[in-house]
Amino acid sequence: MTTFPRLAAFALLAGLVAGCSSGGGWSDYAAAGNAQPATAAPMTIEQISKKVGCKPKMQVDADEVRTAYCKTQDGEFFVNTFKTEKLKDEWMDRAPEYNPHLVGPKWTVLGPLKVLEALRGPLNGDLHLTDHRTSMAPQPK
Repeated sequence: MTTFPRLAAFALLAGLVAGCSSGGGWSDYAAAGNAQPATAAPMTIEQISKKVGCKPKMQVDADEVRTAYCKTQDGEFFVNTFKTEKLKDEWMDRAPEYNPHLVGPKWTVLGPLKVLEALRGPLNGDLHLTDHRTSMAPQPK
């Protein structure tokens, strides 16, 4: 793994921690697309890793956010899980230059597009290329 992705993940985490003081923010929202229903229990890093066949290497293991590095035959990526949707949104709002993301209930996967496309099916996540609130899933007309 290169040093830049690790530094980027830690920089984003630092921004999240600094920005997560009590105060305003966005309400929870349901992302459009094929992500798991809001009633489904959010997956843990361990569950996500098992679904895609990797052994997670924990980078951050805190109460509100957990981050792990994973590597499969498809490539390298980071898995992030969050205590709330609000925390996930705040983290992703600070990560626009690190697109694309694969997104699900209280989790994100960050990596190269070809890796995320390979992981999309097993994880049943929404692929977000530029804005995490804009899914690539087809919308009804």
